[in-house]
Amino acid sequence: RIGDSKGFPVEKRNVPKRPSQKPRLSKRTAMVRELVGEVMGMAPYEKRLLDMLKVSGASADKRMYKVAKRRLGTHKRALKKREQIKETYGKMRAKAAMGAN
Repeated sequence: RIGDSKGFPVEKRNVPKRPSQKPRLSKRTAMVRELVGEVMGMAPYEKRLLDMLKVSGASADKRMYKVAKRRLGTHKRALKKREQIKETYGKMRAKAAMGAN
């Protein structure tokens, strides 16, 4: 017998669906991470990423990704870190622009 009907005929069990464990960021965790970031500053590799962005501008995307991936190990984490650094840089520039006015 080949296909779906192969093997010993058994009745399909009706198993309830398991709850999904989607990672959600709580307000408290977000606040703590932000606070730790402010107090501790950036890690050396993060400073390097920021410097790449300052020097090369938008063309630094690929190099930033490569450095982040090397340090963090996964594609997703590298992309997330790159976006975080870009956001930080944007905030820094906005702050500098406000100070210049």
